[in-house]
Amino acid sequence: MSEEVKSASESKKEDWMNSKWRPMMGWMYMLVCTMDMVIFPVLWSLLQSLNGGQVTSQWNPLTLQGAGLFHIAMGAVLGIAAFGRTQEKMA
Repeated sequence: MSEEVKSASESKKEDWMNSKWRPMMGWMYMLVCTMDMVIFPVLWSLLQSLNGGQVTSQWNPLTLQGAGLFHIAMGAVLGIAAFGRTQEKMA
């Protein structure tokens, strides 16, 4: 008969959150950076030009306020998570 192919997380009976939280953190960080550095500045300029006819102020990225603590924290979380995952795979 046909054998079912199971992923590593299914064979270990891990919860989906245990196996997917690292990629979800990466996706979330990528989405936040894309929105704050690309999408919101364009929308901010469009909004100003449509309302007043000219762009008078530029977008100030929210994630860079506070000395970029958000990026430092996310770098630490993702770096430690990647290191921990490497250690799990080696064991």
